[in-house]
Amino acid sequence: MPIATVNPATGETERTFEPLGADEVEARLHRATEAFDRYRTTGFDERAALLRRAADLLDEDTEAVARTITTEMGKPVTAARAEAAKCAKTMRWYAEHAEALLADEHPGQDDVRDSGAARAYVRHRPLGVVLAVMPWNFPLWQVVRFAAPALMAGNVGLLKHASNVPQTALYLQDLFRRAGYDEGCFQTLLVGSGAIEDILRDERVAAATLTGSEGAGRSVAAIAGDEIKKTVLELGGSDPFVVMPSADVDAAARTAVTARTQNAGQSCIAAKRFIVHGEVYDAFLERFAAGMRELTVGDPTDEATDVGPLSSEQGRADLEELVDDAVRKGATAVCGGQRPKGLERGFYYEPTVLTGITREMRIHREETFGPVATVYRAADLDEALALANDTSFGLSSNVWTRDTAEQERCVRDLQAGGVYFNGMTASHPAFPFGGVKRSGYGRELSGHGIKEFCNATTVWHGA
Repeated sequence: MPIATVNPATGETERTFEPLGADEVEARLHRATEAFDRYRTTGFDERAALLRRAADLLDEDTEAVARTITTEMGKPVTAARAEAAKCAKTMRWYAEHAEALLADEHPGQDDVRDSGAARAYVRHRPLGVVLAVMPWNFPLWQVVRFAAPALMAGNVGLLKHASNVPQTALYLQDLFRRAGYDEGCFQTLLVGSGAIEDILRDERVAAATLTGSEGAGRSVAAIAGDEIKKTVLELGGSDPFVVMPSADVDAAARTAVTARTQNAGQSCIAAKRFIVHGEVYDAFLERFAAGMRELTVGDPTDEATDVGPLSSEQGRADLEELVDDAVRKGATAVCGGQRPKGLERGFYYEPTVLTGITREMRIHREETFGPVATVYRAADLDEALALANDTSFGLSSNVWTRDTAEQERCVRDLQAGGVYFNGMTASHPAFPFGGVKRSGYGRELSGHGIKEFCNATTVWHGA
């Protein structure tokens, strides 16, 4: 895949980039290693000042970087601005909280004495150079939610971003340099996916984090496992959105529209499978489909646009294959299911609601990365939970119920990294983010995320 900016709204290639050669990659690895030797000894106050400066610069750059994101991957510009603001917020959050999150841990004095020590504690030390392999769908956020905690912990980063967002990737490198970081603390590698293995196997790279497809995760995990290197993987999702009779059906339906179509549905944590109790199924479906029909699909630079194009022609083709397979096998398109008229240029697809889904359909098993929802009818909570868990993924989940017993049951039985009641899944720096099953392992954000790339070191002093 070429390293290029291809505008999804027009299909036109706006800019191309030559990948880095072997000598240039080597120079960046060398700079990263030297930078880590210096940066790891800095204090939290110095790291926090740098990260706050980066947040301030990002605030100043919001309009320009939002336009770049929109041009490169099609996100409506209003959403791109919100993404930039969220990144700045997260930088400031880690600047404020990292020292407390990584404070020395002191076991109980009885345990210290029992170990034969006069004094003992646990200190969290940085691992070193961390390779980040990141996707295009949230091209700022995916990187910052790794970079902010990693840098505050004393690590340095190498970014291999998706090949269709090279300008965003270069902006991030420039942002951290302008903030005052050493040149080697955060570097962008404009390379193809074929270069990842050699970089990850390099002994100077201590660990890796990847957000992306299951296939990419398997590849990186296998290489890192062979080299015995730490990895964090955030992969696909097919999140359930369960609606029970006690729910506010109007609010659930309104939220469902946003939960399915944020970022044109190109989000791992977007709700994708809507599992609705029979008592409220008809009312929910009617309101949900009506909300999907009302969305404005169009030019992502237009402030009034709700849903922009998909990021690529291939992405749209993959989505069409899933919908066509489902309809051919008996599913009903309550709305959508086509390319919108009047938008022949670009990679647009109508917000779509499908019913009558069966296990024989690919869409039941595979992740839908676009504005397509599947709606299931459930007789009771048992069936709803069985449907919710009938997937190889386990990233997050949404449940609409006011019944506390049902809520406790869902917390116990849903196979997911998050359970969100009466709302939609959203990430926040204070809460851990990640999944189970084929959605990956490890956590980003919160104290859990900042410790992923730390060496929890036992320090023991004899009497």
